[in-house]
Order: sequence, then C-alpha cells, then structure tokens
Amino acid sequence: MKFNKRDPVYIQVVRHFKEQIATGHYEPGQEIPSRREIANQLKINPNTAQRAYKEMEEAGLIFTEGNSPSRITNNEEVIGQMRNEIILEAIENFVAAIKPINASFDEVVGLLKEKYVEE
Repeated sequence: MKFNKRDPVYIQVVRHFKEQIATGHYEPGQEIPSRREIANQLKINPNTAQRAYKEMEEAGLIFTEGNSPSRITNNEEVIGQMRNEIILEAIENFVAAIKPINASFDEVVGLLKEKYVEE
C-alpha cells in the first residue's frame, strides 16, 4: 500500500480496508490482522492503526468481541452501503476530472461503456 501526502494515514487505511471488502478480498465475518500486525505490515504507527480500526468499528465495518480478533461485519446492508460509497466517490472524482473538457454526456457514457467492457 502506498500512502499519499494529502490524506491522513488512518483515513487511507480505512479506505484500503473498504476496497478490500468491496473487491471480496475480505469476506463477511473474516478475521483481519490485529492492529499491531497491520501497523507492522504497513510500517505505520500503532496509534494510527488503532485510530483506523476505531473508525471502522464506529462505521460498523468491523467488530471485535472481547479479546477475540477483529472481524469484517456480517451485515450485508453495511457492506452494500460501503460499496455504494466507494463507487460514488470514484464517480465524483471522474466527473470532476471530465467536466472541464466539456464533453457531451452521451460521448462520455459511450467512451465509458467501451472502456468498462474492454477492461
């Protein structure tokens, strides 16, 4: 994982987990690395990992019961909302980048369909 300089690291860690969940890398109910393990893997401060996990717990993306390892939520509604959030964020970035070009909506949709099928 590569970090950018404009967003806080813990937000980038949360985004990384969201992407991993959305792509199926992490399944509902699956155990995830401990805060310490993720800090070591990503070479970040353990407090940053703790903050990212806290954010994910508050959002309902993960849960921790007692001293058991943290797990991805089993709540399909939460996962669906998270997927929509990621898709909308990508669309907003795309629209912001394409608007200044003044391409027509039909032109953009046509090229988007081509590229999506191609990939």
